[in-house]
Amino acid sequence: MSGGVDSSVTAYLMSKKHKICKGATMILCSNSGVNDAKLICDKLGIEFEVLDYVREFDFNVIQRFIKVYESGGTPNPCIFCNKAMKFGKFLEHAHNENLEKIATGHYVRLENDSGRYMLRKAKDLSRDQSYVLYMLSQEQLKSVEFPLGEFTKPEVREIAEELKFVNSKKSDSQDICFVPDENYAKFIEDYTGKEYKSGNFVDTSGKILGTHKGIIHYTVGQRRGLGVAAKTRLYISKIDTENNTIILNSEDEGNLSTRKIFADEINFIPFDRLPENFNAKVKVRYRQNEIPATINQINENKILIEFHEDIKTPARGQSAVIYDNDYVIGGGIIL
Repeated sequence: MSGGVDSSVTAYLMSKKHKICKGATMILCSNSGVNDAKLICDKLGIEFEVLDYVREFDFNVIQRFIKVYESGGTPNPCIFCNKAMKFGKFLEHAHNENLEKIATGHYVRLENDSGRYMLRKAKDLSRDQSYVLYMLSQEQLKSVEFPLGEFTKPEVREIAEELKFVNSKKSDSQDICFVPDENYAKFIEDYTGKEYKSGNFVDTSGKILGTHKGIIHYTVGQRRGLGVAAKTRLYISKIDTENNTIILNSEDEGNLSTRKIFADEINFIPFDRLPENFNAKVKVRYRQNEIPATINQINENKILIEFHEDIKTPARGQSAVIYDNDYVIGGGIIL
């Protein structure tokens, strides 16, 4: 329980469904939600506990987040957190407490089809969070409930207001909890104590166009904040960490798009191995639309995705998530 309205209504729904229900808050980088979560549990008459996972969160989420940025990628830490913490350490704790399942406030639906668990988009597509849950295994899915999948956000808030929850009007939290001001570069510098040296912006021929502030300040596809004067708009096409240079392309030059990407750290939900020449739709960023593609599994940990149309070249470190209508097939981390 984060202390927000979604997890609070989840606790209410679970307390009505199950004889034994407990609430718990994981302290990962802040304990700001503990008081509200405890008040909700007290109101519902269920047990409440606080789990200190600061060290585990630091190792599994923050340090990986930094490593990806240092290597020129653009990570999605929510995916790391879901895999290692919410459906890792938290689920492990529940099993150690002899609790059969955990429930979270994610907006997503779960089905059991002939013994195989299937993940579906939420009823409220504007709140759907299936993109950040594609990595869940069958073992994890059988131990989870997602009660908000059939609700819209206004309906959830209405339940909280009817129950007079203290957080019924609480605003949604930001995506990255450990970088509250969204200044990723400053966070990384403060955390590591490193000085990320400036280097050159260059064009595709190697000509120096300007000076960058350090590679952690930038991401592939970025157009704004480059500080380089040009007749046409420039965008970052590549970050060369070995030479500490950032390659800029002009929109006039093309190379803005691609039809082929690779992804590793793969996981599939309906099956253990992807069928050959699998046709589906793929989303390469949380807030982007899905694009038709043909996907082939290269080995146990890597897939090739060939899009049926040009797409804007995605940033390395983001996730490519595969969908068949509103069912999540799986995905991986973009290379």
